[in-house]
Amino acid sequence: MFAGAGLLCAAATADRANPPDMTRAMTLSPEVTARDGSLLRAFLSKDGAWRIRTTPDQVNSRYLAMLKAYEDKRFDQHWGVDPPALVRAAFQFAHAGHIVSGGSTLTMQVARLLEPRGHGIVGKGFQLIRAVQLEERYSKDQILSLYLTLAPMGGNLEGVRAASLSYFGKEPANLDLAESALLVALPQSPVRQRPDRHAQAALKGRDKVLNRMIEEGVISRGDAQVAMKEGVPFARQPMPLAAPHLAQRLVLKEKASRIATTLDANIQAAAERLARQERAYFDDGADIALVVVENKTRNVVAYVGGTDYWGKSGQVDLAARSRSPGSALKPFIYGLAFDDLILHPASRMEDVPTSFGDYAPRDFDGQFQGAVTARDALQMSLNIPAVMVLDRVGPLAFTLTLQNAGAHLAFPTRDAPSLPVALGGLGISLSDIAMLYAGIAEGGTAQGLRFVANTPDPPRHRLFGPVAAWYLREVLDGVALPDGWAMGQGLLKNRTIGFKTGTSYGFRDAWSVGFSNDYTVAVWVGRADGTPRPGHVGREAGAPILLKLFGLLPPDKRPAPPVPAGALQVSSTEELPPSLRTFTREAAAAPQPQAVALPPPAIAFPPNGAVVPLPDAKTKDAALQLKADGGRSPLTWLVNGALVGSFDRFAPALYTPEGEGVARVTVVDADGRSDTSTVRFKHLH
Repeated sequence: MFAGAGLLCAAATADRANPPDMTRAMTLSPEVTARDGSLLRAFLSKDGAWRIRTTPDQVNSRYLAMLKAYEDKRFDQHWGVDPPALVRAAFQFAHAGHIVSGGSTLTMQVARLLEPRGHGIVGKGFQLIRAVQLEERYSKDQILSLYLTLAPMGGNLEGVRAASLSYFGKEPANLDLAESALLVALPQSPVRQRPDRHAQAALKGRDKVLNRMIEEGVISRGDAQVAMKEGVPFARQPMPLAAPHLAQRLVLKEKASRIATTLDANIQAAAERLARQERAYFDDGADIALVVVENKTRNVVAYVGGTDYWGKSGQVDLAARSRSPGSALKPFIYGLAFDDLILHPASRMEDVPTSFGDYAPRDFDGQFQGAVTARDALQMSLNIPAVMVLDRVGPLAFTLTLQNAGAHLAFPTRDAPSLPVALGGLGISLSDIAMLYAGIAEGGTAQGLRFVANTPDPPRHRLFGPVAAWYLREVLDGVALPDGWAMGQGLLKNRTIGFKTGTSYGFRDAWSVGFSNDYTVAVWVGRADGTPRPGHVGREAGAPILLKLFGLLPPDKRPAPPVPAGALQVSSTEELPPSLRTFTREAAAAPQPQAVALPPPAIAFPPNGAVVPLPDAKTKDAALQLKADGGRSPLTWLVNGALVGSFDRFAPALYTPEGEGVARVTVVDADGRSDTSTVRFKHLH
């Protein structure tokens, strides 16, 4: 008894000291999937094989029944070794003088695939031991999954899923009877029965499986005869290659064997088809990049970094490359001005020749419109008004707002940002500009885009308040459609789309970015090498593609946002407060009764860039006192676009912070002059 116990202990110790080597099972082809699990792109494993993890639930049930009937009838009952099969194999060998059947179970075959040791007696004994170890450690489904993943299928194809995709262009769940039989037969002789090289041998092996299945009662003779009339694939098909640029980036970043993205397989396929169709109209080597974002979740549901991945410069991710946006960022300049109460969509502006020091911008067509409203100026993308507004907002404040929201900006020089950024004097990627426009659609709150499913929400950043965002929606919803669009191609009005176009200097980049209630779409058209495309502008090259892509998206489910509190809805400029009726390059101080010109308001507290300790809520002094020097009464205070109130310049203006975080504090005097400071409220412990 003690000897038996000792043997058991020794066996257990040996088992634990020498577990099966699972290296090959873990050396898988990285795969990137859509959110529904469908494969977008797979990559070769580190050892150069197409070895895509496959589980029983991913495979046609009839294939599994045929596999077990052909290879291992008692797979679900035995413990890794099938003694009756071994006895039968030994009897057949003794009677025939050669191996008729090997007696190997599927578990033993998995052991051989994990650790090849030859086909002799020693190798077979090793497989027996490893099979028992595998059965001890893994469930039947897990062992079957190992076989489905590792079975040799010819060349560098391993596993049922890789073979099904390569030979038939379909997932193994969709295999028909003839295809299933071929994949059952292939591992028996993966070199000699490769259908792409030895079609007749592959047919013979497949038909042998089908005849055996008739004998086993797995399939009917009639079904088998129909299957035998099918041919076999004479060439391998390319592996799936959807969203290849994004897949490449995620595989390098995530370092995982399987990455589930947020992409919608159907929308992705539709976006890629549209991009290829539209690119066919270009005869100058131009390409297209597209990004589609689900506004509520900020999930990217389609991502096209280019249309010809294997072509010249095809592996450049054009949706991630920094390019000049032209006028595409103008809405954010106006949004900041709306937020600071220095401008309203109905405010009057002057589009006339204007110099800003040495900088003298002109409108795109070289003409000037004269007196316009801010709404018209933005809808017509006039340059002079946009630069005038940026001059008031400040180029540095503008670019910092975009960067704080998560946009990666590239500047041509190391100098501080200047007024040309209003017209595209910086670089930004298509995915970042889509992120910013989704922020307009979601009430002025920007949030990083999500590419990988089930990851935490990216942090939120305030661009401007909901009133400014609502103004921008109202303005951009009214942008005129491209020439000829309404007359010929027709836009289904199942959603309202607000959009803006942009064209970079030298016609290098054509942009169109827009949003509906549920989606944001960004389009870029240009050459990968950045060379000019004279005459190609965003309105004609990008906007039609944007509108067509919106037409391929599911209908919006969410209604338009309600009018936010504090929004001024007016039918004419005269209905605005006096300080908002006319926008000027610089707010002039109004004459004072005492004939002494008051300086514009300057925030004394809290100063710009300060970390402001939050008062103790338990005390009576829970409010902060906002202070400003200069300005004509009354002084109107706002924090993050929300109205605090209007106060006499000598009266205390009290504000109670809601909690920790960055805040934008603005003061506006009776003459419309303003000052802004960005501060951080923080509890001191």
